[in-house]
Amino acid sequence: MEYLAVFSPLFAFLVVGLLGKSLGDKASQFITCAAVIIAAISSVMLFNDVILHADPRLIMVASWINVGDFVVNWSLRIDQLTVVMMCVITVVSSCVHVYSVGYMSHDDAKARFMAYLSLFTFAMLMLVTSDNLLQLFFGWEGVGVASYLLIGFWNHKESANSASIKAFIVNRIGDFGLALGIMAIFMVFGTVNFTEIFGSVQAHTDDVITFLGNDFHALTVIGMLLFIGAMGKSAQLGLHTWLPDAMEGPTPVSALIHAATMVTAGVFLVARFSPLYEFAPDALIVIAVVGASTAFVAATIGMTQFDIKRVIAYSTMSQLGYMFFALGVSAYGAAMFHLMTHAFFKGLLFLGAGSVIHAMSNEQDMRKMGGLWKKIPVTYTLMWIGGLALAGIPLFAGYYSKDMILEAAYADHTWFGDFAFWAGISAAFMTAFYTWRLMIMTFHGKSRAPIEVQKKVHESPSVMIFPLVVLAIGAIFSGVVFYGGFVGTYGGEFPDQHSQEVVAHAASVQDEHGAIPWDRHAFWGDSILVLPENDTVAAAHHVPDWVKKLPLVMGLSGIVLAYVFYLLFPALPRFFTFIFMPFHALFFRKWFFDEIYDAVFVRPARCIGKIFWKTGDKGLIDGLGPDGLSGLSRRIGGLLGKMQSGYIYHYAFVMVVSVIGLLSWVFIRAGGII
Repeated sequence: MEYLAVFSPLFAFLVVGLLGKSLGDKASQFITCAAVIIAAISSVMLFNDVILHADPRLIMVASWINVGDFVVNWSLRIDQLTVVMMCVITVVSSCVHVYSVGYMSHDDAKARFMAYLSLFTFAMLMLVTSDNLLQLFFGWEGVGVASYLLIGFWNHKESANSASIKAFIVNRIGDFGLALGIMAIFMVFGTVNFTEIFGSVQAHTDDVITFLGNDFHALTVIGMLLFIGAMGKSAQLGLHTWLPDAMEGPTPVSALIHAATMVTAGVFLVARFSPLYEFAPDALIVIAVVGASTAFVAATIGMTQFDIKRVIAYSTMSQLGYMFFALGVSAYGAAMFHLMTHAFFKGLLFLGAGSVIHAMSNEQDMRKMGGLWKKIPVTYTLMWIGGLALAGIPLFAGYYSKDMILEAAYADHTWFGDFAFWAGISAAFMTAFYTWRLMIMTFHGKSRAPIEVQKKVHESPSVMIFPLVVLAIGAIFSGVVFYGGFVGTYGGEFPDQHSQEVVAHAASVQDEHGAIPWDRHAFWGDSILVLPENDTVAAAHHVPDWVKKLPLVMGLSGIVLAYVFYLLFPALPRFFTFIFMPFHALFFRKWFFDEIYDAVFVRPARCIGKIFWKTGDKGLIDGLGPDGLSGLSRRIGGLLGKMQSGYIYHYAFVMVVSVIGLLSWVFIRAGGII
């Protein structure tokens, strides 16, 4: 079962990647879809075994490196944290694969696209099932390569090529930090195997690393380096600029990369290393501050964008910020809970946006949409579900996970916890505002599309709608069903009616199926470590009522304000844009990160490269090397060519001079003259 869950997408990639042309498009689509669905079913079965029946396992696949005392095996670590990620990855990937059959129906390279999707899925599965840092790095880089191929899939577009290169380069910066972190771990712990590292963390809590004559706390340095790697993959503030540009890829790519897989790799990495981070509090502070700042900044940008996919992309960046500041206050279960619920409703929103784009003849600018709800009512209804979940409205998944993160941040009772809480509250208001701004501009009001486009608007085929329905079910029910297991109370405490109902439901499941009850400590087992004094999830259940109600108030306020601005008084946005022009320019230009990076890094690098190219390579190396030698040969050849005049007396003169020179040389060598 473990092999089916992990290696089915690899099998599909190899078969379709090598034989896609001979198999044909339909066979290639069937093989890839079937393989990832098999992986999803197997992952769900593993979830039942590992979590509900408390049966984690470690499976050795093959011996990989065996040099002296350094032994690294290729193993599958199937624990609670792993199976949660496996279920999220394979279920969302299955929906994206099936959706792609309809969305890419007019593309000329369908088999290649499906093969890339399967490769990406396998790389993510290898990352989350790794039992050592080298295997994790293999999956980490595999995800990067696959994302490069998918973002730049439409390589006839210059913008897609530039976006894929940008994503690859920015992620290399983060990956360099991850590589240094792996080296630092090996230097401190003498191993790269997770079991050995986590088992000896407490023995190294006082270790230091000496750098440039200064001593630094070893675990803090390691935690910071690993977080730099996580920042790149998860698009945290500073290494986020690749994320919106990645929208140049096909919409299924956007859903797969930005909903549940690549961007969540950094969250998984930090959660996996919770046994280390619990003893590196300074690193957790940095994670909380960066995550909170990311949530706020991304939300401000999302309010001003007009490309429907870019709005959702900045929403992803903002929600990832929530996950990271949850990690920063040791609420690892809450972060993973939001990762799971976010995968459903954000995948739903991305694929729903793809359905809109499909209906609008590939138009993505919301200013050229409007009035679509009557023409594509199914897509409209499903987008509503995703929007309500994202805005954190009760009964939808985002309400349970996002509110828990905010409550945990408040319950931390630290300055950075308070900063994260208020940044998250502000982002919650802006999230609801730009989500309903998107809904109103896209589906309500009068159509702003050209007449010829309006005539072609149509609902997406069932092969595209069915995956949306699956994700919508997750966006509605995943929060209430899994609340108890991920972040619920334990030990018989039921501080609210909601928790009591969830735990009661879990107990009925136990009676019927023999599974363990919804106890978050039993749910996560040893896959996550939280020191008792850092258990903010437990403390979150006892925060004041106003803390629990404030996110909902902010969400509803954002929705109402969006209705006022974009439906009731549509002239207001232009008026406020004029009044607050400097702020609007700052947000619309994405806080000028691209311009700053271009001025500070890109242009100087290009200038230095031009100097090395013109002066160093062409002027010095080529000038003295191949170009210089060839030029000298041409000049000598030219001089010799001038001697070929065709006159006999010239040749006689040369012969006489040559004879005299030869005789002189002979006499000199013989010592006759001397």
